[in-house]
Amino acid sequence: EEGDVAPARKSRLADRVMRSIRTRVGVVILRSELSHLGGPSQLTRVLAMLVASGQLIRVGHGIYAKTRMNRFTGTLLPAAPFEAIAAEAFKKLGISVGPGKLARDYNRGTSEQIPMVAVVTTGRRRITRRIQVGTKSVAYERVGKDTL
Repeated sequence: EEGDVAPARKSRLADRVMRSIRTRVGVVILRSELSHLGGPSQLTRVLAMLVASGQLIRVGHGIYAKTRMNRFTGTLLPAAPFEAIAAEAFKKLGISVGPGKLARDYNRGTSEQIPMVAVVTTGRRRITRRIQVGTKSVAYERVGKDTL
């Protein structure tokens, strides 16, 4: 009898998690924002199931992003560009970052090269968190106090 109860309860949690995700405005969902919905191991299972089914993508440790169906190919893709996902993730984590040196040079007009790699300046703060969507990932650049 107990075997019959567990799957229904798990799907109820999955439904609650999906409802919570759908009502959120942004694209990035932190695991900590969903922790009030259920126990840690249950939440891990539900998030893993949602990632496996393509409804979410894992961006980093405890960071997930919504997906949407591509009209042309019919495949599930992140609901926002990589740079927007990374910026929203840093904002939600409370980490202040700025554009990297190459992006600053391009924005200033001193370089005509468009930076292809997402590099962010973390100031003097040391960050090792990996934020990655597919093959794209964020690289970090630390600067001294007088560089910025």
